[in-house]
Amino acid sequence: MAIKRALISVSDKAGVVDFAAALVKAGVEIISTGGTKKLLQAHNIQVTGISDVTSFPEILDGRVKTLHPAVHSGLLAVRDNEEHVQQLKELHLDFIDLVVVNLYPFKQTVAKPDVTYEDAIENIDIGGPSMLRAAAKNHAFVTVVVDATDYTAVLAQLEQQGDTDLALRKQLAAKVFRHTAAYDALIADYLCKQSGEPFPEKLTVTYEKVQDLRYGENPHQRAAFYQKPLASSTTIATAKQLHGKALSYNNINDADAALQIVKEFSEPAVVAVKHMNPCGVGIGTTIAEAYQKAYEADSTSIFGGIVAANREVDKETALMLHEIFLEIIIAPSFSAEAIEVLSQKKNIRLLQCDMQVDRSIKQQMLKDVDGGVLIQDMDQLQLTDEDLKVVTKREPTDEEVKQLLFAWKVVKHVKSNAIVLAKHNMTIGIGAGQMNRVGAANIAIEQAKEQAKGSVLASDAFFPMGDTLKLAAEAGITAVIQPGGSIRDEESIEVANVYGVSMLFTSIRHFKH
Repeated sequence: MAIKRALISVSDKAGVVDFAAALVKAGVEIISTGGTKKLLQAHNIQVTGISDVTSFPEILDGRVKTLHPAVHSGLLAVRDNEEHVQQLKELHLDFIDLVVVNLYPFKQTVAKPDVTYEDAIENIDIGGPSMLRAAAKNHAFVTVVVDATDYTAVLAQLEQQGDTDLALRKQLAAKVFRHTAAYDALIADYLCKQSGEPFPEKLTVTYEKVQDLRYGENPHQRAAFYQKPLASSTTIATAKQLHGKALSYNNINDADAALQIVKEFSEPAVVAVKHMNPCGVGIGTTIAEAYQKAYEADSTSIFGGIVAANREVDKETALMLHEIFLEIIIAPSFSAEAIEVLSQKKNIRLLQCDMQVDRSIKQQMLKDVDGGVLIQDMDQLQLTDEDLKVVTKREPTDEEVKQLLFAWKVVKHVKSNAIVLAKHNMTIGIGAGQMNRVGAANIAIEQAKEQAKGSVLASDAFFPMGDTLKLAAEAGITAVIQPGGSIRDEESIEVANVYGVSMLFTSIRHFKH
């Protein structure tokens, strides 16, 4: 069945003039509305107005124009159903064989920082989704296009056979329902936020593909990378790659982990990550000094890792980075000299990413489980002076407090059970992902070796008993920060007092699974 009649009504008009002109050349009648109609007529393309089809004017400032039986009967009629065909003849209605519609720019509207609620609501399309869904439902007979990149495929088949084949129509129909589902998910999300519903009874989420990946965590697992439609500019999903080969699944995971940690710091900071855990973190007066500390924290594990810096990477830092094999370097910017140095390595990825975090915007995270999904607020809580409580006889020194707060920012991002030792503005020992806290402390202390003497310790959760504190004190650790809250807190406090260790409670836990 040949395409004889097409309805075109688009908000995004890219390519539509050439497409419509090709349709007219193929003998297709064009029906159109509003701005699309004016644009086509301005290019001398013959167009039938929607009011000429419906015999009814566009009303309510264009809110009602295509919601009419003359349109939807032409879309929904089953062409091999004699009763449907006879009804259209009796009512002097005709089929619509091709629908080309894209929707009001709701996403672009709500992305504006100064968007008003009224403007957002006005950009919720009603007629467009109705036509798309009707045409997609009836794809056995109707071709529906929601994406301008599909114009070429439709025209190719139209030129070859006067119609599209069922396989293409099925593909296009599936894209329509993905598109309208994503559109509605964005609207639902916006209205949930406006009405203050963080966990509604129905969870509708949508993501947009960034790229196919070669494989997932392992070569036998397929994978792709998607981003949130309104992703913040401070994310890996929106980072700009300046150099290097494509990112892998594990690269993206590790890069995200590094970025989340380095954004904790306001002073120049560098984070090195391996397998989702930091292996070295350092802060300094310059980014070069911060990198040197992160490198010295664990010069073995950083090899083949991900490095994130929260200041521009300059030539001095680039020369040090160039000395070892790294997968990725992330920074808000790179000097021209730094790019020249680092791009000598063909495969290293250089990612430019905004580091200006707006903590007033609450973020949520999803985690798949078999048969379901978990959703929670991201751990964006920042420690304040009011949260700190000295529970031991000895008060910490100003330097110990500085190192404790540094270690606390890091331990928040280490897989539980987690222990971080810090000294001289750098991590010197990290114990991650252990089944008990003593095990995590042992790993951190063994890594620190002699440097453990005079260092401080941060724990992501409370000590269930005094054994971890005793281990730390015997290693020469002088100050500890932990949430507190165990029924045996007094046991840990007593051990700390015996050894002269200062201990702070935060009443804040940072489990990371």
